[in-house]
Amino acid sequence: MKDKILNDLKDILIKNNLKLSSGESCTGGLISSYLTDINGSSNFIEQNFVTYAPEAKHKFLNVKNDTIKKYSVVSKEVALEMAEGLLKYADVSVSTTGYAGPLGGDDKNPVGSVFIGLGLKKDGKILTDVIRYVSKSKTRCKIKEDFANTALKELLSFLKKNV
Repeated sequence: MKDKILNDLKDILIKNNLKLSSGESCTGGLISSYLTDINGSSNFIEQNFVTYAPEAKHKFLNVKNDTIKKYSVVSKEVALEMAEGLLKYADVSVSTTGYAGPLGGDDKNPVGSVFIGLGLKKDGKILTDVIRYVSKSKTRCKIKEDFANTALKELLSFLKKNV
């Protein structure tokens, strides 16, 4: 399943001459790793970031400190600003911020919660979306894998609708 999604992403990005950048927090570079498992990924990957600390999100992805203070680092607002910030590097973006556990989370966003930001520059406009997903996996590594796979699946769906 993952291989089909990755190959479909490759095809849609190359066919439309689009470059992709990812900004990951809770997935720790796993999305980038999966994307670079594809032969020819240098034809569609521009730059990828692991921005674990709030300061890194601010410095590299232009996430506003006020947004982090107001909504928390794990929020749809931060995922959106991450995705928007990535669009200065590429045409397409995917971002993740969440709680992979075993610590963290709260009643509203428990461990296993992630916000996935998606972005696309098209015809001089910026299109974005944010998906909230809660993993049913129980271990940190499985949660990260679930987050990364879900982000790639959502990115493919987003591109199919908007490209």
